[in-house]
Amino acid sequence: MPAYEPDLERLCPYLDTLAATVADEVLVALDDPDPGIADALREHARVSVSPERRGKGAAVTDAFDALADDGVDRLVLADADASTPPESIAGIVAALDGGDAGAHEDGPLRDTSATVAVGTRRHPDADVRSHQSLARRGLGAGFVSLARTLLGVRLSDYQCGAKAVTTDVWRDVRPYLHEPGFAWDVEFVAVADALGERIVEVPVTWEDQPNKTVSPIGDTLSMARGLLAARERAATVRGASSPLARIVCRPTPLVETHE
Repeated sequence: MPAYEPDLERLCPYLDTLAATVADEVLVALDDPDPGIADALREHARVSVSPERRGKGAAVTDAFDALADDGVDRLVLADADASTPPESIAGIVAALDGGDAGAHEDGPLRDTSATVAVGTRRHPDADVRSHQSLARRGLGAGFVSLARTLLGVRLSDYQCGAKAVTTDVWRDVRPYLHEPGFAWDVEFVAVADALGERIVEVPVTWEDQPNKTVSPIGDTLSMARGLLAARERAATVRGASSPLARIVCRPTPLVETHE
């Protein structure tokens, strides 16, 4: 769980419920915390701390690496704003075990095991209890349309902060990940698809939470570049990269920083 300026009153009960109902271990990857925040979280979960703000992608990657080194067999991402309840997180994990993953908008998903499971707020069976603003919803719809055009994998929701992957597949995907920020999600999905992994979408219950760490303009521009980079990264995996990769792809891969 990546965290930056978390709301402890909301996050701490969420961590307790996840630990009690879903996860063998919960690891919070905390960036640039105020004094006392890390100690407060350590009463509810394992915590790794970066003195600087690394970004969502770098935090998730470092946490997944640490958990994979511990020998777990499934890695799960959840947002620190608790917008996706534990029962929906459990449903995403179940999809890796052959559970019913719902249906994709392009047709039903088979009830078979996946190696990557992605939460979706845009499926008819999703339960969205609090909506984003009209402006954010418009940007989100436009992003999905552009992503479906540019990427090899067609999903209804690329940015939902709830995803799961088997540890073996994580180790295959990991060397190709370069995006430290919010574009990590699309790069992760695009690379997994390029490697031939089976990705399923799982409808979730979701409640929008105001996100003061997201810049509507700056992060939107970054995501647009991130989409192009994800497309080129996936093309590189398939052995069909273009000169555009040198322009839009970050040259430096994410590195391990956990102890």
